[in-house]
Amino acid sequence: MSRGHTPYGYRFENGVAYVDESQAEQIRTIFKEYASGKSLIGAATAAGMKLTHSSVKRILQNKHYLGDNFYPALIDQETYDAAEMERKTRLDLMGRDYVSKTRKPIKQASTIFHLNRPTEVFTNPFRQAEYIYSLIESEG
Repeated sequence: MSRGHTPYGYRFENGVAYVDESQAEQIRTIFKEYASGKSLIGAATAAGMKLTHSSVKRILQNKHYLGDNFYPALIDQETYDAAEMERKTRLDLMGRDYVSKTRKPIKQASTIFHLNRPTEVFTNPFRQAEYIYSLIESEG
């Protein structure tokens, strides 16, 4: 009996999660190769797997591989941290480090609107919608 989706690298016997060593070795290779500089797809290819970049990213961010109350560990904390540091470094180099950027204050938009009374009717539903939307006025 499994709890939802079983992460790649594990198998179940009598409701207990065990490491599938052949798959676990592929997971370890993905972490090692990515941390050493290969791309997401390159790391998967080095592990003998054909995956999308988003699948590899999910593998690299899956904390079950560190071990928990349900899954035995496939990798150690040092390996996980090395891959995570590499991922964050790459995000920063590409300008995608959204969390650390200082955000400019956003001007509060008016939340009070008034709808003028419609005086025209159009047979074309798109033209009618356009007309109705043009009657909306912001207050404030």
